Amino acid sequence: MSAYSNLKYKFLKKTAEIGVIGLGYVGLPLCMEMVKGGFTVYGIDLDFRKVESLRNGESYIQDVPSEGIQKAMESGRFIPTDDYHTVQKLDAISICVPTPLNDNQDPDTSYIKSVVLEIKKNLKRGALIVLESTTYPGTTEELIQFELEAQGLKVGRDFFLCFSPERVDPGNPSFNTYNTPKVIGGTTEACMDLGVTLYSHVVENVVPVSSPKVAEMSKLLENTFRSINIAFINEMAMMCDKMDIDVWEVIKAASTKPFGFMPFHPGPGIGGHCIPLDPMYLSWKAKEFRFYSKFIELAQSINDNMPEYVRYKASQVLNMYAKSIRNSKILILGMAYKPDVDDLRESPGLELYELLRESGADVDYYDPHAGSFRDKQGHTVHSVDYDLSALAKYDCMVLITNHRCFNNRELADLGVPIIDTRNAFAEIQANNIYKLGTGIRKQEVKIAVGV
Repeated sequence: MSAYSNLKYKFLKKTAEIGVIGLGYVGLPLCMEMVKGGFTVYGIDLDFRKVESLRNGESYIQDVPSEGIQKAMESGRFIPTDDYHTVQKLDAISICVPTPLNDNQDPDTSYIKSVVLEIKKNLKRGALIVLESTTYPGTTEELIQFELEAQGLKVGRDFFLCFSPERVDPGNPSFNTYNTPKVIGGTTEACMDLGVTLYSHVVENVVPVSSPKVAEMSKLLENTFRSINIAFINEMAMMCDKMDIDVWEVIKAASTKPFGFMPFHPGPGIGGHCIPLDPMYLSWKAKEFRFYSKFIELAQSINDNMPEYVRYKASQVLNMYAKSIRNSKILILGMAYKPDVDDLRESPGLELYELLRESGADVDYYDPHAGSFRDKQGHTVHSVDYDLSALAKYDCMVLITNHRCFNNRELADLGVPIIDTRNAFAEIQANNIYKLGTGIRKQEVKIAVGV
């Protein structure tokens, strides 16, 4: 029996042993779906704290409840480990490691390279490898196929290789790993067939494409599309601010058109593990072909500068109250990059915190989901408590993340000026609310002396 036939038989009978390398926001949910699909799954991560947590039945990912971890452990088909020698027994490996940008905004593929190095030492002949980490077109062939074939192995015969981009959206109540369509591209026809066979047991809908490069590019297109449109609406917000027009009302009006318009909304910047990074992967790769994407670079510039614009907005508001940013006591409301999650990766609130501090402000933050973070000086910054009497003493508040648990009516009633970057206070009529994308009304502000 050929390696292809043997592996397909194992996938169909669910006797294959699967490995997932990287147990973060992508890898851990994937492990859970594979266990539910009936496979024995080895979760591999070099962070022993994660491994120990999982062995104790405790989840560290908001979208994966501890009850699910406990059930998977009790089944005997989920084995967390930090030992790469486990790869020697695996019939399939899904790689779910980070792909950040370096200080020069170039792709950092060091995590993938480290995994490939371990796979080269331990690979079981005839295994399927699926890269899920978001990266530039060509990575699967360049960093995995080339390295393994340099050892004398042949793709489609001695090992099988696919790329299938992760589409995780932390905190999304409607879409998860199972019911989000999964794109997959195989290096050969046999690779594609095996990849589709495996993932068909794990997710609801598998979408095959002609090659890994198409699959890699599809993920970058998805998030570059969002980045560019968010940048456009952010620029419109700044324009409306100058013209004293409410951009939120404009968007609402434009959205009544039943065709040809897709609403996007402005904000204090972009965050998370995809949208701030993925377009730069594409732009970087395009330069290899002497193609320079003006749209991507411009969108990145606009989005990166939104925290600076929010600082400017805060200075405008404080000036109306005869105050300056320097020595003002400012509270950031919400530090996670999106509502109702604890994920701080690339959050624009982190940059705003540093900018306000550089301007001489005394800055705190309140976020019931994200309890602490480390600033650029390496100091741990903790969320303040929700104490209305203490909150009322701030000179200004800036809402960055519109968590559903925030009592906006209660916050507005404190009378503290609030810069609302998410239109979270849309239903509240109060003179102390100043929205991003809406001109600051020219008005007399009377400050009680001695209070």
